[in-house]
Amino acid sequence: AGRTCPRSQPVPVSQVTAEQLRAQGNALFQAGEHAAALAAYTQALQLCAGAAERAVLHRNRAACHLKLEDYAKAEADASKAIEADGRDVKALFRRSQALQKLGRLDQAISDLQRCVSLEPRNKAFQEALRALGSSMHEKMKTMSCTDSKVDQMFQILLNPEEKDADKKQKAAQNLIVLAREEAGAEKIFQSDGVRLLTQLLDTAKADMMLAALRTLVGLCSGHRSRTTAILAELGAPRLSAVLGVEHEQVSLAACNLLQVMFDSLKEGMQKDFRGKEDAVVLDSSKDLKLLIKDLLELLALEGASAHGRDNALNLLIKVVPRKSPKETNNSLSLWVIDQGLKKILEVGSTVCGAQDSLPVTENSRMSASVLLSKLYSDLKCDAERENFHHLCEDYVKSWFEGHELAGKLRAIQAVSCLLQGPSEAGNRVLELEGIMDSVLSLCASVCEAHQLVAVEALIHAADKAKRASFITANGVSLLKEIYKHSERDSIRIRALVGLCKLGSAGGTDFSMKQFAEGSTMKLAKQCRKWLCNEAIDAGTRRWAVEGLAYLTFDADVKEEFVEDKAAMQAMFQLAKSEDRSVLYAVASTLVNCTNSYDHEEPDPQMLELAKYAKQHIPEQHPKDKPDFVKRRVRKLLAAGVVSALACMVKSENPALTNSCRELISRVFLALVQEAEERGGVVAQGGGKALIPLSLEGTEVGQTKAAQALAKITITSNPEMAFPGERIYEVVRPLVSLLHLQRTGLENFEGLMALTNLAGISERLRQKILKEKAVPMIEGYMFEEHELIRLAATECMCNMAMSTEVQELFLAEGSDRLKLMVLYSGEEDEKLRRAASGTLAMLTALHPPICKRIPQVTTHWLEILQALLLSPSAELQHRGAVVVMNMMAAAREVAEQLIASEMLEILSVLAKEQDKP
Repeated sequence: AGRTCPRSQPVPVSQVTAEQLRAQGNALFQAGEHAAALAAYTQALQLCAGAAERAVLHRNRAACHLKLEDYAKAEADASKAIEADGRDVKALFRRSQALQKLGRLDQAISDLQRCVSLEPRNKAFQEALRALGSSMHEKMKTMSCTDSKVDQMFQILLNPEEKDADKKQKAAQNLIVLAREEAGAEKIFQSDGVRLLTQLLDTAKADMMLAALRTLVGLCSGHRSRTTAILAELGAPRLSAVLGVEHEQVSLAACNLLQVMFDSLKEGMQKDFRGKEDAVVLDSSKDLKLLIKDLLELLALEGASAHGRDNALNLLIKVVPRKSPKETNNSLSLWVIDQGLKKILEVGSTVCGAQDSLPVTENSRMSASVLLSKLYSDLKCDAERENFHHLCEDYVKSWFEGHELAGKLRAIQAVSCLLQGPSEAGNRVLELEGIMDSVLSLCASVCEAHQLVAVEALIHAADKAKRASFITANGVSLLKEIYKHSERDSIRIRALVGLCKLGSAGGTDFSMKQFAEGSTMKLAKQCRKWLCNEAIDAGTRRWAVEGLAYLTFDADVKEEFVEDKAAMQAMFQLAKSEDRSVLYAVASTLVNCTNSYDHEEPDPQMLELAKYAKQHIPEQHPKDKPDFVKRRVRKLLAAGVVSALACMVKSENPALTNSCRELISRVFLALVQEAEERGGVVAQGGGKALIPLSLEGTEVGQTKAAQALAKITITSNPEMAFPGERIYEVVRPLVSLLHLQRTGLENFEGLMALTNLAGISERLRQKILKEKAVPMIEGYMFEEHELIRLAATECMCNMAMSTEVQELFLAEGSDRLKLMVLYSGEEDEKLRRAASGTLAMLTALHPPICKRIPQVTTHWLEILQALLLSPSAELQHRGAVVVMNMMAAAREVAEQLIASEMLEILSVLAKEQDKP
């Protein structure tokens, strides 16, 4: 890029000039530090006034963007250089490369033709033009073939005379497949496809609607300008109406399309046509708000289906809150709170079975809680939170005051919804005058539906610390009354959960139990009985799992639970059911049974001090010792825990929150602790389920899942455990275990697992390289801990089969080769085996390394001789291979070897009969 100069020292900013910055950028570019070079050129641009100098800087920035694979920016910078000088061949060539990567071949060709006309003898330009011409020819062939196909498919689908269902099915499938390819999607779009797809949607026939929605997904995917045009033609109201239809698959397909549209409007621009300086600048916030407004309307729309309402809530959860706190703009959340908080509460406060209630599923209220919680967490300051509280209070008051009993029930249900979501807001409304009294008085209602609403509200209030003392005083006696005297199981089971919540305040601490000895066991027994009673509806049985989630803090309860196979299987059946609100309770129960929560070992000195000061000391239950835990894990595996967990992970549902995913990851890690259990876990779908857990969720959850993947990869054949493409998805989680903030054990297991993968194929090694693992693997070769150092060296040995890694051993100023030679002379035999194996491979695959070995250390000869004289045949074999490769590589190296005692040693070894 531009001129080169020796690597320069950074110049103090105060007196730096554009010329110095440019020189610094050139040096950085030469050294392969493209991002740093880009920063230097950008800084130089700010100080530079001359048009010619600015053009050169733009041209240099284009080169950096090309290296960094940001082709849209490369094109923009090259265009600026060309505006200043239309004969700048470097800029023209760079723009043609960028345009080619952006798929705009015709424009790339015209730039290249210009390069050739300016420099007719330049071979590189001629070659590039020839290659581009042939790929353009291919594209034209596909396009003309595609044209006739598209028209044909629409004719079949929209022809009312066409009675052949198979033919229609095939045409629909072809259209969907075609839309997945950029050329096909563009062709459909240009052939008046959106109007025709709208006609398919309006047929109101499920199969036609599905074909249209799935084709539209292809058209909108990653393409912002097309999405904007499609949205304008279809209209947001039509899309949300399709989302609200009764047909479940159609509603789900509409949900998928809307998700893709949201993504394209938010991130878009990757595939768009952009002229000089972003000629197409689209403001998508208006379109986003249009779509969101219609989703919010749908929530409170009586005619919308229950699953349509759930899909709308799921979409809002995914697209409205910020993905990470690093994004500073939370205006979308603020807008949704102002426009739609009350509409979300309409769903959350629905009382099932009441007159005029909205159609909802068993998941709707839970989804509303999750959405409210995410919106509340997205707020940045007290004023925003106050506004949220006021809106909630106004809503609850509007139902509570001036309405009859039905209104009070709506208000209490809204309080429950808030307590399960943003509990601070729930606590605030709980303190409104009359609310708590109504809850307590309705707990004694003779009407089951009313009593259910009140008891659930009391339970949700019970685990929020602020209210717990008030409820412990007033609620416990009330809940005991209900539990003992109610004739309805649905009410008793909920009262029991309230008692469990209040009774489990000591957590896993055996000495802090609030219940009288034995009563925990009685409650747990009753929960298991209800859980297994299929005559009770699933919504009520879910509460039995909630109870166990609290009671299984007690080790006696865990032991009895895993002995009751019917109860375990009943719980797993619930976990697989439609009602996803049970997920967290199931995961919590399993974390308790497998002891996979974090428990810190107390410091012995601190314990002595605590005893001396008569402070409370947490005690571990004798049945929580490792042998008991191992036995419980085996019982859970035998009862089918893995398939239940795999089914829980598959659920595309708001109830599968990040904290819920973390619990599931903890359980999986506990299940694969013993090597002999891992094959069974994989066979039942555990390996497949762990991949998504390791890629999203809390940091702890991702790490636990990655560690479970590592354990499986270490002891089983990775190609069997992760068949097909799945094996490539495992690489990123394993590399994440090498980060410095991970524990030594996690580093070690990550290295061992990567060693296994690196030995399988070049494509896997390339994937490991792409994930930037090699510098981390090298870092661990210097680790003090001998096992980690050995694992890193073994991993590097397998990675050395890649040409890129071989080149690293020859890099100027690097000690990699020296370290391998020295490790081949270490005392630790396993380390010597790994290092000398790497040398044997490197010298065979990359002969220039043979010449370099004598230059890296003066001890090279004695290290090779020691390998040949070793009592271990494996080390002798490795040494012999290295010497043979070095003899063949270069005459001067061969002379040095022969001048030493090497010839005598080899003569002796050649005669050994027992080492063929």
